[in-house]
Amino acid sequence: MRFHSVSSHRIYQKPRTYLLAAGMFVTILLIALFPGDSSSREHAIFQQFTQHIGKQIHKDKQAFARANNCVSWFYKKAKTPPPPTVQGISWNRTLASQLDIDCPRDYPGGMDEARDDFSKTQSVLSVSLTFYEFALVADRNDDATYSPTELQDLFRCLSLPYRQGDPTSKQAAALTERFDNWYRSRNMDALMQGMSDLYERGYRVTPSDRVELDRMMG
Repeated sequence: MRFHSVSSHRIYQKPRTYLLAAGMFVTILLIALFPGDSSSREHAIFQQFTQHIGKQIHKDKQAFARANNCVSWFYKKAKTPPPPTVQGISWNRTLASQLDIDCPRDYPGGMDEARDDFSKTQSVLSVSLTFYEFALVADRNDDATYSPTELQDLFRCLSLPYRQGDPTSKQAAALTERFDNWYRSRNMDALMQGMSDLYERGYRVTPSDRVELDRMMG
């Protein structure tokens, strides 16, 4: 009876051992084929890249609005008579009063200086907005994540070397540095060439991209 019990225990133990080994093998295979952090790291690259550009757009919009308001303010000062001493109270008048302080201080050279700054701020805002559009278009399926293929195409169209094994931080830094360099030099030609390269690879501005661009420009 003792021999029968031990033999029976071994018979039932072997299938469980095989099942355990097979389960571990499948788990290891799935991890190798579909690493758990792949999607999160590609999402992180998209987020860091677009947020970096977005912060610059916000600054550019503020600078552009200031220049635009002061150009209008100088024009009105030159073309309209001074307001009467007694004025009604309104929010618009409060804004005008603030411009009375800000514009002469920010543009001591007057209308000409304000116009020059208007042209400059318009130019840099155009670069940052176009770069943002580029970053959105490179996300081909609008899932806020750069797939390995999308990321490789993005790097190539920005004339950057791409190595899939590089850490997330290094890849994100390469993209943001490229933006900073082309932004400072206002290298719109290189940016438009990169956009053209994306289009040749089948990328397009999607309705979702247009909604996001409108939100960013608003």
